[in-house]
Amino acid sequence: MAVLPIVKLGDPILRKKARRISMDELASEEMQRFIDDLIETMKAANGAGLAAPQVGHSVAIAAVHVQDNPRYPYKPNVPLTVFVNPTITPLTDETEMLYEGCLSVPDLRGRVPRVMRIRVEAVDRHGAPLDFEARGLTAGTYQHEFDHLEGRLFVDRVADPSTFSTWANFDAFHKAAFVEEAKAVVARYGG
Repeated sequence: MAVLPIVKLGDPILRKKARRISMDELASEEMQRFIDDLIETMKAANGAGLAAPQVGHSVAIAAVHVQDNPRYPYKPNVPLTVFVNPTITPLTDETEMLYEGCLSVPDLRGRVPRVMRIRVEAVDRHGAPLDFEARGLTAGTYQHEFDHLEGRLFVDRVADPSTFSTWANFDAFHKAAFVEEAKAVVARYGG
């Protein structure tokens, strides 16, 4: 496995809709090796998720994994999930304004409205169907990664630009209040 370089804001691949892949391509040794590298890169960067375009591959593959993540100590743990060719369907009109950051947009945070209950339909890395509901902060994480596959970044969804903050200023001025908000979201919606 290898840690891949993470593409940063301004690279055109981040603005391109990712290509859906066939089951034969997914099963290939090359694609399986790439998925291993994607996971390794996400872990090395302490990401809660990572999408293929973020490492320079415009294919509809992303991974989510939260396990006591030091970058996001307020996020509930989520088992490693690789999802391919996903569709996300909102299951409610309820949204919350969540602070988000992104490995492709280093040192920047901002508030993004996210739907609190979604259905994720996809296949896993072996082509087996996935069909599950995600709630709360976890739903926000899946939406963030899905956006990458659609050529969107969290900065596009920030409703109020005055919420942009560096990581240091988020920690100094906003983190404590947001951790309390995040706990309330988890208590209300789970995940």
